[in-house]
Amino acid sequence: MSLLRSLRVFLVARTGSHSAGSLLRQSPQPRHTLHAGPRLSASASRKELLMKLRRNTGYSFVNCKKALETCGGDLKQAEIWLHKQAQKEGWSKAAKLQGRKTKEGLIGLLQEGNTTVLVEVNCETDFVSRNLKFQQLVQQVALGTMMYCQSLKDQLSTYSKGFLNSSELSGLPAGPDRDGSLKDQLALAIGKLGENMTLKRAAWVKVPSGFYVGSYVHGAMQSPSLHNLVLGKYGALVICETSEQKTNLEDIGRRLGQHVVGMAPLSVGSLDDEPGGEAETKMLSQPYLLDPSITLGQYVQPQGVSVVDFVRFECGEGEEAAETE
Repeated sequence: MSLLRSLRVFLVARTGSHSAGSLLRQSPQPRHTLHAGPRLSASASRKELLMKLRRNTGYSFVNCKKALETCGGDLKQAEIWLHKQAQKEGWSKAAKLQGRKTKEGLIGLLQEGNTTVLVEVNCETDFVSRNLKFQQLVQQVALGTMMYCQSLKDQLSTYSKGFLNSSELSGLPAGPDRDGSLKDQLALAIGKLGENMTLKRAAWVKVPSGFYVGSYVHGAMQSPSLHNLVLGKYGALVICETSEQKTNLEDIGRRLGQHVVGMAPLSVGSLDDEPGGEAETKMLSQPYLLDPSITLGQYVQPQGVSVVDFVRFECGEGEEAAETE
């Protein structure tokens, strides 16, 4: 009996000890479980913010993470911080690349209502000119120029035409959805693409009723995000006066633009100019590009329109002339 009692006491003591040990070993689990949920949630939230910032700005994960850490997780402030850093880097890179030839690039043509603008933005290589970010820069320059033209308060009795040089173009506001000037947008693009770039020039034309602006861009491609912006290597605007609204004005305007791009006249001239000699540089007395058996004047006269002026841009033409000299 004493043996059985001793054995029972031993077993009870052992079982009790094991249970207590198990409880001691398991006791941290509830505490661990209480904290696991919030930690995972906070981590997921940070990752979501990081993904959203990268999606909104296009900057690298490393830079986006640094921006969020610097701005205490504030998404809007992180975007502002990233843009400021990019501008600083862009200006620094622009200073280093200054002086390198910019013979390539794009012409941009934008028409809205009675206003048409033509802009030229240059870069170093054709490869960069095909890059979406560069095309977005050209688009921003065209929009900035259009906003400038539309802000001019003029009473039009006839057409008006104007030009902006590189300095004037650079100082224009970047637009309603961008901060700073076009020069700031240029610095951002240089920082991202790593090539020297220049805002070369812009031309604009505004017309009243009774006038029409024909246009043509050679090697044309549509802007990726602006349906009425056309990009290419050559561009022309032809200002016509017409006494009546014609259904084929767009087609006539395109043909006249093709002629200006292909034949590169220096002036309009008159219908009385004889072909040949110095008249070869006058638009109306030149052989018509699409039918050299007649002059351009002979093509225009039966159409019921009068050509009064034109603008022609060729991408990189000034750079090539300077290099030859």
